[in-house]
Amino acid sequence: MLEWNIQPRAHACQDCGRAFKKGESLHTLLFDERQAYRRLDVCEGCWQAQHAQGDNHRRGFVSHWVSQYEPPPPEPPEPIARENAESLLRKLVARNAPEFTGSVFVLAVMLERKRVLKAKAQTREGDRRVLIYEHARTGEVFPIVDPELRLDQLDTVQREVAQLLEHGLPAESNPQPTAAEAVSGLPETASPGTVNPPAVGSPPVPAPTA
Repeated sequence: MLEWNIQPRAHACQDCGRAFKKGESLHTLLFDERQAYRRLDVCEGCWQAQHAQGDNHRRGFVSHWVSQYEPPPPEPPEPIARENAESLLRKLVARNAPEFTGSVFVLAVMLERKRVLKAKAQTREGDRRVLIYEHARTGEVFPIVDPELRLDQLDTVQREVAQLLEHGLPAESNPQPTAAEAVSGLPETASPGTVNPPAVGSPPVPAPTA
C-alpha cells in the first residue's frame, strides 16, 4: 500500500546539488516506487542531460511538470506571549491588590460566560458582596468581590482589562516581604534567663549591689 506522504519542493537540484534561484525553472518528476511515491526536482541542465530522453518510459514513472522556484517565506517572528483571561485572573487573585478589584470582577464574568467558571453562591463580607465561583474543570473555588461598578466606571475597567491581556500584569512596585523575610528582619530576642550584651558604644551596665 502506497504512503501518501507530503513531499515539499527541493531547494537544490537533486542531481547536481546546485541551489535553485528565485524564478528559475525546475523540473519535477514523480515515480511510483511500490511502497511510496518519490519526488525528484532537477534543474534545466540536468533535465536535458539526464532525464529529457526516456524518463517517461522508466518503470514507475507517474508524471512530470515544470514550475518556477520560489524560496520559502521567512519564518514569522515568535509571537509575544499574551495573557489569557484565566491566567490573568489567577495572577490578579494571587496579588490581591485593591486597585484591580474591578478587573478581577470583569474577568470572572467573562470566564463565567465562557463556562470556565460557574457561579455557586454568594455571601457578604461586611458591606461587600462576594461571589463564589467554581472552576468547571478543576473544581477550584474563586471568591470574587463585587465592586458594584457604575456604568460610567465599566468602560474604564474594560479598557484596563484589555490592556492587561495585551501587555500582562505590571511588576509590583513595593512587593510585600514574605513571612520569613519579616521574621528575619526583627531584632533577636533574648532567651529566658539570659541578658542581651550591650550595644557597641553604650555605657556599661553596672553590676548589681549585694
